[in-house]
Amino acid sequence: MIGLVLEGGAMRGLFTAGIIDVMMENNLYPDALIGVSAGAAFGCNMKSRQAGRAIRYNKRFARDARYSGWRSLLTTGDYFNAQFAYHIVPHQYDIFDNDAFNRNPMKFIAVCTDVTTGQPVYKQLDRADEEAYDWIRASASMPLVSRIVEIGGHKLLDGGVSDSIPLQKSEELGYQRNIVVLTQPQGYQKAHNALMPLMRLALRKYPKMVEALDHRHIMYNRQLEYVAEAEHQGRCYVIRPAEKIPIGHTSHNAADMQRVYDMGRQAGLQHLEAIRTWIEH
Repeated sequence: MIGLVLEGGAMRGLFTAGIIDVMMENNLYPDALIGVSAGAAFGCNMKSRQAGRAIRYNKRFARDARYSGWRSLLTTGDYFNAQFAYHIVPHQYDIFDNDAFNRNPMKFIAVCTDVTTGQPVYKQLDRADEEAYDWIRASASMPLVSRIVEIGGHKLLDGGVSDSIPLQKSEELGYQRNIVVLTQPQGYQKAHNALMPLMRLALRKYPKMVEALDHRHIMYNRQLEYVAEAEHQGRCYVIRPAEKIPIGHTSHNAADMQRVYDMGRQAGLQHLEAIRTWIEH
C-alpha cells in the first residue's frame, strides 16, 4: 500500500503541485494521500485528477482582491477569502470536478489542528462537497491571518502546527511505502517562531494551541529526523527542492508562482522513474 505525504508551506506548495501534476500526467497514483495545509489544498486536485488546476487558479487570482489580501483579512478575518477562494472559485471560475473526486478510490486525508487541544485531527474526505471544502480550508488556515474554522465538533486551524510531515500517521494507517514531498531543502531546520508574542495574544483563549505553536519547531525538526531514518531504512522515498524555494507565504506574484511550480515539475521529471518504480513495484 503506497502513501503520498505532502507537507504544507503556503505558496511553497506550488512546488508540490508541480510534482503531483507530473505524476498525474504519467498516471502514477498512490493508494492514499495525506496532505497538510497547502499539501491538502493543492493535493485534493490529485483525487479529482485535475493536473494544472492549482497553478492555473493561483496565477489567475494572484492580484484579485476578492481572492486574497489585506482587504480580505480586514473585512472577513481571512487573508485568503473563505467564501470566494473555497466556494466560489471551485464552482464558478475553475471548476473542481466533484464527480471525479468521488469516483477515485484513492484515500484523501486532510490534517488540521484542534485549537482547543493543540492536537492533530485527521479527516478522511471521500466526497467533495461544501463541508469537504471547509475541511481543506481549515487545514490551510494559518494562525494570525485566518479565522478559526468550526466544523465536525472541532475548532480548527493549520494542520502544520501539530503534524507538519505526517509520515508516521500514514504508516499507522497501513501505508508502509510512502513518497514524502517536502518544501524545504536538505539541511533545513525550523527555528522558533518569532511571532510568538502575537500568537499568544491572538490565541490567548486557547493555551494548548499556543503551546503547540511555541514547540512547533521542535516537533518539525524531530519529524525531519523521522523522515531521514525512514528514508535510510527504505520505508519512504523523499522528494525535496534542491534549494530554498524563492517565494513568500502570501505572494501575489504570478511569475514567482510559475517559477516555483516549474521547480516542482523539474523535480517530478527528475524523480519520475524512481516514483514509477516505487508505485508499480
